[in-house]
This record gives sequence, structure tokens and C-alpha cells, in this order.
Amino acid sequence: MLVLTRKPGEKILIGDDIVVTVLDARGDSVRIGIDAPRGVKIQRDEVLRAVIEANMAASHVDENAEDRIKRSLGMLAALQAAQSHQSQAEARLKPSQPEVVPAGPVAAPLPVSQPPA
Repeated sequence: MLVLTRKPGEKILIGDDIVVTVLDARGDSVRIGIDAPRGVKIQRDEVLRAVIEANMAASHVDENAEDRIKRSLGMLAALQAAQSHQSQAEARLKPSQPEVVPAGPVAAPLPVSQPPA
């Protein structure tokens, strides 16, 4: 590793097309600027490590996940069955309404005759 001491405003050249400029130095931190071609990846080490760790955690297979899903689905099916049985029992307990059926054909009223004059 090459270690250099630079003051704000001074530059470091890497190859022919990368320029690192020290912008500011305060206390224990240094601000730098990097000029590089678009095709050159510039990444902060701590961000790259965090992304790698997150990807590793996301790809980890939880061996108990399938069993938990199956148990949850079993509980859901049992709850739905209980609700169905309850609604059927409530329907049996309701008093049935008598069916209203007309007694027969309804006759038209007879015309009223007028007394003779």
C-alpha cells in the first residue's frame, strides 16, 4: 500500500484518467473528490460489505419456514371449518317461517245488479 501525505487542494493521479483530490481535512476525517471515467466503479468499502452481508442473509434458507407456513395454513383451514359449522348450526336453530301459499284461484267480484225501476 502506498501511503501519501497531502494537503487540501493537492491531487493524486492514478493511471492516466483517475484524479483523487483532497478537498478538506478536519479532525479525524478527510473529504476527497474522485474524477474517473464512467466505466470505473467507485464504491465505499463499508457500503459494499453491508450489501454483501445483506445478500448473504437474504439467501439463507430458513429450514423451519415451510413448517411454519403449513401450520399457519392448517390453523386457517380449521378456523374456516369452524366458522362453516357454526353458520350451519345457526341456520338449523332458526325457526322456519311458514310458507304462504294462496288457497286457490281468486274469483273476480260479481257485478252488482241494479233493482228494477
